[in-house]
Amino acid sequence: MGTKKSTKKFEQRHLKDILERRKTNAKGKQRAQQNDKRKERSAVRREAHEAANQPSEEQIKKQNAYAEMNVDDFFAGGFDIPTDKKASKKDTTPKIGKRKRTADQAEGEASGSEASDNDNDDASDADAFDEHKDQLEALKEKDPEFYKYLKENDADLLDFTNHGDLSEVDELSEGEPVEEEGPAKKKKKSKKNEEEDKEPEENTLTIPMIQKWEALMKEQYSIRAMRQTVLAFRAAALVNEAEAEDQKYAIKSPEVYHQVLMTSLNVVPKVLSHHLPVKETAGGKIKVSMDSKKFKTLTPLIKSYTSSVHQLLLNLSDASTLKMTLSAMEPMLPYLLQFRKVLKTLIKTVVAIWADVTTADATRITAFILLRRLMVVGDAGIKETVLKATYEGVVKGSRNTTVHTLAGVNLMKNSAAEIWGIDQNVSYTAGFSFIRQLAMHLRSSITNTSKESYKTIYNWQYVHSLDFWSRVLSQHCDGLVEAQVGKQSALRPLIYPVVQITLGAMRLIPTAQYFPLRFQMTRALLRISRSTGTYIPLGSSLLEVLNSAEMRKSPKSSTLRPLDFNTAIRAPKSYLRSRTYQDGVGEQVAELLSEFFVLWSKHIAFPELCVPVIVSLKRWLKQVSARSGGNKNAKINQMILLLVQKVEANSRWIEERRANVTYTPRNRTEVDTFLKGVDWETTPLGAFVKTQRKLREERAAILEEGRREEEKRREEAKKGGDDELMNDFGSDDDSEGEGEIESEDEEELEMEDESEDEDEGEMEEE
Repeated sequence: MGTKKSTKKFEQRHLKDILERRKTNAKGKQRAQQNDKRKERSAVRREAHEAANQPSEEQIKKQNAYAEMNVDDFFAGGFDIPTDKKASKKDTTPKIGKRKRTADQAEGEASGSEASDNDNDDASDADAFDEHKDQLEALKEKDPEFYKYLKENDADLLDFTNHGDLSEVDELSEGEPVEEEGPAKKKKKSKKNEEEDKEPEENTLTIPMIQKWEALMKEQYSIRAMRQTVLAFRAAALVNEAEAEDQKYAIKSPEVYHQVLMTSLNVVPKVLSHHLPVKETAGGKIKVSMDSKKFKTLTPLIKSYTSSVHQLLLNLSDASTLKMTLSAMEPMLPYLLQFRKVLKTLIKTVVAIWADVTTADATRITAFILLRRLMVVGDAGIKETVLKATYEGVVKGSRNTTVHTLAGVNLMKNSAAEIWGIDQNVSYTAGFSFIRQLAMHLRSSITNTSKESYKTIYNWQYVHSLDFWSRVLSQHCDGLVEAQVGKQSALRPLIYPVVQITLGAMRLIPTAQYFPLRFQMTRALLRISRSTGTYIPLGSSLLEVLNSAEMRKSPKSSTLRPLDFNTAIRAPKSYLRSRTYQDGVGEQVAELLSEFFVLWSKHIAFPELCVPVIVSLKRWLKQVSARSGGNKNAKINQMILLLVQKVEANSRWIEERRANVTYTPRNRTEVDTFLKGVDWETTPLGAFVKTQRKLREERAAILEEGRREEEKRREEAKKGGDDELMNDFGSDDDSEGEGEIESEDEEELEMEDESEDEDEGEMEEE
């Protein structure tokens, strides 16, 4: 008998999911049963421990006797002091002769009162710690695989030494050193040595103290001196905080503060590398003996030092000191790989410095080097954390884009693009999720009919995000780079979604006010096409600009300054239908069309590729050059006409060279090698584009120089105005200058406060 149709459908559609669900539920039940059994065992162990620690009848009687005794009888004596048996065995001293006090006992008596106060406070913490340790030891015996997983991914949980706090560093520094500098010999100290060993009551740091520690660390790699330096460094990091009073040392002069910083940042990492050498393989992997006793002993110092550096990074404002602090953390990174929480906090702080466009470039580059080093030595989890933090830094740091911040934003995007190419497998996973978020924002903006929905797309952060992905793909999916590596880039599958999102975003609102944003995104797509060899149809989006009412109708005369399309994504309404704006848009279209065509100026199919665009451009020229109408802008019309002539000349040049070709278009190998040895600058269109680029660079340099001179003149005028106000003088020239500045400020405020509604009349005309 055959199987029923419903059964087949069930097997095809639901059986696999149901089986997986059953397996998941079974695993969950098994895990719950194991947890219950583990809890029962820990409860039994706890009861046995409490029963073993229950006081005996004799001890109860003694305690009752002490309770009934008054104060006079207590001090009169005549009673036995209850002592622990284990402690009594260890502390028993010979009763023959005069008892000599050891150094440990002398220190113990001196600090006995303080220790007795702290014992009661630490008792509960010690019990909880012992119970935690017992549970993890039981886990090690029962499930060694899970224990190994915890050891690799959460080493802090299995850290039985319970170290890492600054107070423990203090205790270690006051105790005996880990490595004795010489054999213990009984010598009588001279008065001079006793005076040197005595510390001032206020523990105020002095330069001789720091120099002494520095000499010990440089000559003997002294761990004890390093501990004292770390404690002093902690006090320096918290010098302006409320916690400064609780520190062991006090800093009361800027010279001492500077000396502490220099010694801590320059010498402490070298001492650590001496005691815990770092081994690096050829592949960049780092090996540090983290299971050694010395590493566990030095862990509190490492954590305290990192915490102090983090505090400094949050509060420092001096560029050189900030750069030196970041540089000091680079040799410390191998020791921090197992401390995930500390490392994540440090990464966020370093990224914040790197993404701040107001920070000096040298400091930002140092922060970038630190992040790049983490990408090399870290595992997949740390790499993903760095990648996510850098992308968030790019988004946050590009919120405000002006002439002054544009260079800093570009530095941030270029350096982040390099980081994203170090481990491309991890970058692909993280990048896909971020690109998917951009696509979801675009989809919600298209489907949402509210007036404000487009603002999630038409802002600087979204534009810079797409531009950043274009830089990542163009840098790491370049054909030459892939040929050197010998394999295709793992990021190449991201080209298609990035291109589709960018094309959709640029056409979301096809009004003249957002032509600058369209030009920004077109440049990003040109970058991808130039590096990866991917054909992207950009001619149609640029023809839409020419066919708009803004470019087909006669403009109004205007005295507005030209709009800077590099720092604008939306044109103010005062620029619309003006001669200034029409000239700027026409120049941008001619430039981008020439850059688009020059990418394929050597391709064998160039004549067929340019035909649709050439036909549309000639039709547009005929319309705008008509006597009865048109835009009456000879400058733009001549510019587009020259471009058409150069493209047609390049098309004829390609046809002449492919006339002797004997292979068919199916032969992809021969097609790709067509004119491979010819430089693109020797083509008719290439020579034209090269000349235009040079002219634009010269004009941009002149404008930049003029802008700087104008800013300098404004600053001088402002200073002169302040001096005249103080002397109760004024001049007409200064008032005019101030009026110009105020009018420009009002114009900028008007640009920011203008409503972003669609130009309905313009859409109707189109």
